[in-house]
Amino acid sequence: MSGPYVIRGSVSLPEAELMWRFSRSSGPGGQHVNTSDSQVELRFDLARTEALPQVWKDRALRCLAGRLTDGVIAVRASEHRSQWRNREAAAVRLAALLAQATAPPPKPRKPTRIPRGINERRLREKKQRSETKRGRSSRDWT
Repeated sequence: MSGPYVIRGSVSLPEAELMWRFSRSSGPGGQHVNTSDSQVELRFDLARTEALPQVWKDRALRCLAGRLTDGVIAVRASEHRSQWRNREAAAVRLAALLAQATAPPPKPRKPTRIPRGINERRLREKKQRSETKRGRSSRDWT
């Protein structure tokens, strides 16, 4: 593997907590595909990990609730012919997923008022348009 996969800042995925599973992958590979286990499933126990700060962990558990199975998140990769490249892809995908799930919520929107001048101009233009259209419907101009 190409080193620690950083989630954000100095927090990274601990190699000891990653569970790997390999199986035969469908897709490209020719004669090699029937004999090698190139599909990778990476599992990470989000509920029991000590690698994430508690605030991040709570946020991720809430955000990824639909993808979790007993607090464990699973990511699968089979797009490459090589098991090594699939391992890399799965680890990067998991780190990106956790980075997105642990991101702080966006700042709440501060409601603003529409300036009075804009509202008055809109109503003035609306009245002008109404007068123009009413002037077209009169039968006096023949």
